[in-house]
Amino acid sequence: MIVGNLVHRPIRSLISIVAVALEVTLILLIVGLSLGILNDNRQRQAGIGADVIVLPPGSSFIVGLTGAPMPIKVGSVLAKLPHVEVVAPVITQISTAGSLEVIAGIDLQRYESLSGGFHYLKGGPFQGPNDALVDELFAQSKHAKVGDTIEILNNNFRIAGIVAQGKGARKFVPISTLQDLLGAKDKASIFYLKLDSPASADAVVNEIKNVPGMERYVATSMATYLSMMTPNNYPGLRSFINVVIGISVVIGFIVIFQAMYTAVMERTREIGILKSMGASKLYIVNVVLRETVLLALCGIVLGILVSLGGRAALVQRLPLLRVVVTGEWILKATAIAIIGAIAGALYPAFKAAQKDPIDALAYE
Repeated sequence: MIVGNLVHRPIRSLISIVAVALEVTLILLIVGLSLGILNDNRQRQAGIGADVIVLPPGSSFIVGLTGAPMPIKVGSVLAKLPHVEVVAPVITQISTAGSLEVIAGIDLQRYESLSGGFHYLKGGPFQGPNDALVDELFAQSKHAKVGDTIEILNNNFRIAGIVAQGKGARKFVPISTLQDLLGAKDKASIFYLKLDSPASADAVVNEIKNVPGMERYVATSMATYLSMMTPNNYPGLRSFINVVIGISVVIGFIVIFQAMYTAVMERTREIGILKSMGASKLYIVNVVLRETVLLALCGIVLGILVSLGGRAALVQRLPLLRVVVTGEWILKATAIAIIGAIAGALYPAFKAAQKDPIDALAYE
């Protein structure tokens, strides 16, 4: 009977299914895009190979937002600490030309010492001050090749090499070049430290805080730094996710409410027949809610399929984007969609249950 009721009104049922699918798709794709960008950034920071990271006093833990307020000579102080083997200064700058990205100015030799070096897919290291390295995803997205000229911070650079992704930024230039472009001579944004053992990270952090003049510098182990890269720690990200979920629930609620309320009004006579045959109020409520859950499940399946297809299309079209559709968020979206659908059907269900069988049979 439940399936028959839905098939009897195919357009309304289809609209309800599509609305729930839209709700699920909004949650999975938009939340997946936010988490994908965050996870990608975390993985690229981990790929640098450092054990300790040092940032300026009062700086944001988000790489690229600190500017270049640290004297480069701080690196020589850090290099004298016990357990420190490599100190790699990096200067960063956010670029909004075309897309939001972080440009990294590096001392190539010391930066490569952190993790064993770049894996060059094509080309090789810097040959001059106006050379740049780009990762494979950037090269793929822009159809760039070694020898091409790209614009970075309104200046032309020659692509000297294309490297495997996962080593921090997607574009690298010599540190001295970026310092000159930013007017930050002998300055750095970050110091990455490689230790003789990762287990010494906490001890080195304590040593840094005990160095006179460095008490207020932000020093932390890379493990701790990576653990901070969550939606709760990124300004506004958790609120953004909650807003997306709220809008999605409202869409599903309104459409399900309208569909089930109209269905109850159209089936007044049918409800009267059921009640005259002994159907209880609970049975009537159960029928309406079971119809709603069936609609929601169909919409959820459609929404998951559309989300997976959308993720594949986005990655193919925009290789720099990362969309994470996890099993955890599929379960969350499923629960949210079902709860929203049931909430939208509760009033129509109870209204149907309250109908007087005599009035219902006399309808029309």
